[in-house]
Amino acid sequence: MKVHHLNCGTMHPFATPGGLVCHVLLGETPRGLVLVDAGLGLRDSHSPGARFGPGRFYVRPVFDPGEAAITQIRRLGFDPHDVRHIVLTHFDADHAGGLADFPWAQVHLTSAESFAARHPRTLIERHRYLPPQRSHNPVLVEHTPAMGESWRGFPGAEELTDIAPGIVLITLPGHSRGHAAVAVDAGDRWVLHVGDSFYHHGQLDGSGSAPRAITAMERVIAYDWKKVKANHERLSELWAAADPGLILVNAHDPYLLDRALGRA
Repeated sequence: MKVHHLNCGTMHPFATPGGLVCHVLLGETPRGLVLVDAGLGLRDSHSPGARFGPGRFYVRPVFDPGEAAITQIRRLGFDPHDVRHIVLTHFDADHAGGLADFPWAQVHLTSAESFAARHPRTLIERHRYLPPQRSHNPVLVEHTPAMGESWRGFPGAEELTDIAPGIVLITLPGHSRGHAAVAVDAGDRWVLHVGDSFYHHGQLDGSGSAPRAITAMERVIAYDWKKVKANHERLSELWAAADPGLILVNAHDPYLLDRALGRA
């Protein structure tokens, strides 16, 4: 399928040169459009406190309505109502804020993440899973990729054939309780969107160039730091392999967004 790479939320944490993005995938399938993550949405710019929480003072989102997925989809000439499915890596505000702009779409995520969002256990979870993000009563479709077959060395994956062939949900917990990666077959290569499994390419390429401001944040909000570190190791192996048939992207590194767009 044809895949568009969108920035649906610029953020400017302190001591982070270049800032952060909210990297969202838009896929064109025979059955309609599908989003991987939803970035920040139109409602977030009107109610940042309720919908993003105190974390906005650290990551300092711009809240630009022009960056919302629904705005960019219209700009590309598509009808937003053709977005029938949204696949979430996890339910953090900077990934789920745009869900409310597509209330008709089914939202696919792991059953573990769905349960965590509705039943937060820790202080971090109570701050990350904010009820206003779900006040529009999204239709949640739960999946258990951990019960599926492995995919490129990841222990469990599920192809979401009800959406379209070539969309694979991969269990990758650590950053959050039910965090996942999403692989999309773009024809000439696979695009592997690993969400917040790492924040900066410097964590994978051995350069050590990742800003400490965001790596410190990564550790503070991680649900399971040991699993985060294990994910770093596996993703570092993928990075080193440099497979031309796969491009690795995450949610927030502007360099990886530019590379996917052919600008780096």
